[in-house]
Amino acid sequence: MEKNNCKNEETKETKSTEDVEEVKVSCEETEGETENVTDINDKIEEKKLKDEIADMNDKYQRLQAEYANYRRRTNEEKETIGIFANQKIMSELIPVIDNMERALDSNSDKESQVYKGVELVHKQLLDALAKFGLSEIEAEGCDFDPNVHQAVMQENIEGVEPNKVVMVLQKGYKLNDKVVRATMVKVSC
Repeated sequence: MEKNNCKNEETKETKSTEDVEEVKVSCEETEGETENVTDINDKIEEKKLKDEIADMNDKYQRLQAEYANYRRRTNEEKETIGIFANQKIMSELIPVIDNMERALDSNSDKESQVYKGVELVHKQLLDALAKFGLSEIEAEGCDFDPNVHQAVMQENIEGVEPNKVVMVLQKGYKLNDKVVRATMVKVSC
């Protein structure tokens, strides 16, 4: 529109040649300013688009990270549920193990068929439960650990350091790293 005004101004016959040259110079300045404004607007628009792309890329990466964390947590929960779903069954079978051990301890004839049969069933039961992660908590001669041991007695014994387990009264078991039943122990003081 300004170009048309410049052309109209140039074509007027009443103007002097100096006026015509002034008009040409002002038109060229106006056209240069218009190009500068257009360039600035293009650059602003380009910067906005780059910022928008960077923002969308950031959102996409965050969404990917959230999804990866969700999958990892879900897999961990599935594994944990699978492992500890057996905890109730294990808790019910531990007294059976205790009774079998009492039966083995009470039998004086270690060569009898009954003793060997009970011993075999006891070993098979422990092996089957070990496949699912049940293990006995080591205690005798170890340092007392309140996380896995339950002290029910204390005794001062010469030659034994304080806080050492000196006797196991009832075996404890853990399922992988979780204590199912703490070991009842006698501790030196």
